[in-house]
Amino acid sequence: MLPDCLSAEGELRCRRLLAGATARLRARPASAAVLVPLCSVRGVPALLYTLRSSRLTGRHKGDVSFPGGKCDPADQDVVHTALRETQEELGLAVPEEHVWGLLRPVYDPKATVVPVLAGVGPLDPQSLRPNSEEVDEVFALPLAHLLQTQNQGYTHFCQRGHFRYTLPVFLHGPHRVWGLTAVITEFALQLLAPGTYQPRLAGLSYPGAEGLAHPQQPLVSPCQASSTSGLNKGL
Repeated sequence: MLPDCLSAEGELRCRRLLAGATARLRARPASAAVLVPLCSVRGVPALLYTLRSSRLTGRHKGDVSFPGGKCDPADQDVVHTALRETQEELGLAVPEEHVWGLLRPVYDPKATVVPVLAGVGPLDPQSLRPNSEEVDEVFALPLAHLLQTQNQGYTHFCQRGHFRYTLPVFLHGPHRVWGLTAVITEFALQLLAPGTYQPRLAGLSYPGAEGLAHPQQPLVSPCQASSTSGLNKGL
């Protein structure tokens, strides 16, 4: 059964669980931050995602992501980075008091990315006016959708033709959620729906586990894989 994560009690529980990590991470420098927007779409709890513009440079163009980006020297900390980038990308102003806390950092080949969880309230994704230079589309996935096992899978990652590790993937929405965005989604689900969402990959339990999914391993190229639920088998 999906817990009422949008209730005052649910928010307080999450804030308490994240308080220690939030204090530590806000005091540390980081390369980048993303906002993990928890919203209500027609009364249904959901996470808000963006589809990065296909006109961007770099290997992440056209990928699903959370709003965010590199830390600016003028940013006070990673929270301010995530909030600033969200307003720049989506035109969505999120007050700092709506931030619930910080999830575990994840690692890109060139950056340490800190996820910032925030409650953004009732929202119609179609009403947003994203920056077309950075974002092609904005969409929400209900927590109930993300928690259904038939919508969960895994992608094997390889380097020089050899298997390296496996990361989660979320399927059957408007776009596939994979890579670091899927790892952050998994962290959020474990926090928001304890006992309901159980990761099948060792090392992803949250909170309490000190290690990362794949400690400080950079994300490498995925093996050729089929986007099927349960497991993406490398060919």
